[in-house]
Amino acid sequence: MATATATNPNGTNASAKSAKVPMVAQPLSNEPGEIASNINYHVHYSPHFSPFKFEPEQAFFATAESVRDRLVQHWDETYLHYHKVDPKQTYYLSMEYLQGRTLTNAIGNLNVQNAYADALNKLGHELEEITEQEKDAALGNGGLGRLASCFLDSMATLNLPAWGYGLRYKYGLFKQKITKEGQEEVAEDWLEKFSPWEVVRHDLVFPVRFFGQVEVNPNGSRKWVGGEVVQALAYDVPIPGYKTKNTNSLRLWEAKASAQDFDLFQFNDGQYESAAQLHSRAQQICAVLYPGDATESGKILRLKQQFFLCSASLQDIILRFKQRKSGKGSWQWSEFPNKVALQLNDTHPTLAVPELMRLLMDEEGLGWDEAWDVTTRTVAYTNHTVLPEALEKWSQTIMWKLLPRHMEIIQEIDKRFIDMVRATRSDLESKISSMRILDDNPQKPVVRMANLCVVAAHKVNGVAQLHSDILKAELFADYVSIWPNKLQNKTNGITPRRWLRFCNPELSNIITKWLKTDQWITNLDLLVGLRQFADNADLQAEWASAKMANKKRLAQYIQRVTGVSIDPNSLFDIQVKRIHEYKRQLLNILGAIYRYKKLKEMSPEERKNTTPRTIMIGGKAFATYTNAKRIVKLVNDVGDVVNSDPEVNSYLKVLFVPNYNVSVAEVLIPGSELSQHISTAGMEASGTSNMKFSLNGCLIIGTLDGANVEIREEIGDENFFLFGATADQVPGLRKEREDGLFKPDPRFEEAKKFIRSGAFGSYDYSPLLDSLEGNSGYGRGDYFLVGYDFPSYMDAQERVDKAYKDRKKWLKSSILSTAGSGKFSSDRTISQYAKEIWNIEECRVP
Repeated sequence: MATATATNPNGTNASAKSAKVPMVAQPLSNEPGEIASNINYHVHYSPHFSPFKFEPEQAFFATAESVRDRLVQHWDETYLHYHKVDPKQTYYLSMEYLQGRTLTNAIGNLNVQNAYADALNKLGHELEEITEQEKDAALGNGGLGRLASCFLDSMATLNLPAWGYGLRYKYGLFKQKITKEGQEEVAEDWLEKFSPWEVVRHDLVFPVRFFGQVEVNPNGSRKWVGGEVVQALAYDVPIPGYKTKNTNSLRLWEAKASAQDFDLFQFNDGQYESAAQLHSRAQQICAVLYPGDATESGKILRLKQQFFLCSASLQDIILRFKQRKSGKGSWQWSEFPNKVALQLNDTHPTLAVPELMRLLMDEEGLGWDEAWDVTTRTVAYTNHTVLPEALEKWSQTIMWKLLPRHMEIIQEIDKRFIDMVRATRSDLESKISSMRILDDNPQKPVVRMANLCVVAAHKVNGVAQLHSDILKAELFADYVSIWPNKLQNKTNGITPRRWLRFCNPELSNIITKWLKTDQWITNLDLLVGLRQFADNADLQAEWASAKMANKKRLAQYIQRVTGVSIDPNSLFDIQVKRIHEYKRQLLNILGAIYRYKKLKEMSPEERKNTTPRTIMIGGKAFATYTNAKRIVKLVNDVGDVVNSDPEVNSYLKVLFVPNYNVSVAEVLIPGSELSQHISTAGMEASGTSNMKFSLNGCLIIGTLDGANVEIREEIGDENFFLFGATADQVPGLRKEREDGLFKPDPRFEEAKKFIRSGAFGSYDYSPLLDSLEGNSGYGRGDYFLVGYDFPSYMDAQERVDKAYKDRKKWLKSSILSTAGSGKFSSDRTISQYAKEIWNIEECRVP
């Protein structure tokens, strides 16, 4: 029996309390006493620590395993039910899943939060303290990965037969540390101990080949042989739906080498490194998300990751299809698309197209036409960007080296596509060079992955109405003229469970009280019912007190991680997202600098009439993205000066929130009052954090970009602080800039000059400021129009300051923001995918 003296913050002796709770396996009980027994059972019979501790960390792992018992039961029933009914299933391929913590979400979806809180009290612990022990799973970077996780939640909640496939990164992207030098990257430690949620499937191992050559058999068939072969081992993570038994899977692949790949002779000869060479290379594949690709070896590693995900997943899907068909008489490969929908989340899993063709032709013996028919009816593609650098192009040389058979297949797809265009659309002859998959430019021959996806997929979708319109009119316009029905819009959404019900219980309870139902949690359109109460003084008072509770919680968090104290009575203004020049954190900090300068110039009396503001910026800059890292440094330098200036710091604080992730967002978003979504119009595909902020009653200052357009339509123009050029104006403004016609606003010049004066330290910000100078040229010419939009941005910020002073009006706008957020549920998005792309139906576990 554990006898150590762990104490929780209340001074209770947890070990003494747990000693009184029997150790009995009660995996499915809803009764707090029996749940406590089951947790205690795991402390002793699923031991991961020495037996004399029952501190919060040990309590977390035991609690997680107790919750997992229940999930496994639902999981098994779900597997069995899908196997019996044999519905068409969706398989979602994504390089990223930004899952966040699982414990709160799991007990919330299972509807056992209160029971677990009581059970932990019986063991001498608080649920809040235990959930804080969990590390975020480091499987994603930004919106793309978080969207994938919201989609998994919705698929399970809607009882849809669907799976996620991804990679089990050991070190993820990176953990961000902020030092005097700016951002530093250190390896994420989420798997340092272990993840209690995953279940390793030792019976699911598939070979994945790299390099080698293609053998042609006497009958003309081809086979890929030689090279190196690594093993893909499956780890499954349960994805529970909200108040439903359906529990789907996120299957993550880990790369391993087998025992026979370990050269015992070399090892005993003292050649330790070369003895385990393949083991070492296998480990590299799932070490890091988006490894640097400046070198050829970096490019090969990234391509390996992408192919590894596609090959392992497709082998698994095909095996499952064949198992379901075995014993059911004769079956045809033409049935495969009636049972399998494959969704490519961006271009990272594009290699699923040639890999499915290879498996069907080389392993299953299909001819080209039949294999192509199966592939095109199975695969669909989501485009997430119009940024040229994010539309992947892979060197043909590297592709031939790593994946020779796939390059043959891609060549043939390209050739047949060109033949088809010439035969049916002679008017497009001049467009073929830009539409084809292979760019044979002798200086730099590449494979255009987005083109391959559009040619091969039966449906292609953008992720917000504006984004899809741009795809149709510009990026993919020529393909649309060939296949008018291929391109669709599926405006992104977020799960209301994680992003309101669980992260903001105060506000959730108020919504439920006023709507007299909690059905909004799975039918977010019901929020529109709040509109009739938007002017109600009682609702406004409750709303304000919930917001203040969240602001105080956020202030405590900021104090803990940055050491800076912030005033909950000031306006909390937050911008959190990947640090990227097009997202324009630079515009935000230049605005803050101008505000600081004006405050310095005011008399103490004038300052008292301003609206006190706390500006928080958070996000990770990619490790090799120098200008983005300079922006992080600038925000920190400005914060150091402003926050320690006694004249100004009760009217303005500027903070960089370190290591932004899902769990940090769950504290920031409920406490935010103004959120900045200020990308250059036409550059943000959708954005999803804008939806999370609106849902939590936060007002947005933003451009007409991505989903901002639709959010503004839903919540009302008067509740959105709009500024900036529109997407259709941007190309003309860039042209004017190149022609030397740009006249900068004096406020913009003043803010830049203030930085150059050394007011924020001795660091040389010239390269960053130079990017805003000149009329054109690489790293010059203000490509993202910070200077052009600066005056209208500052004017919009003045409107914010004024609006915040009218508390009643601000609270009404806040309520209307939440009331208008119904459209932005991922349940709505996924229902549309299910009906309009995947053709799958609900398969509810009885």
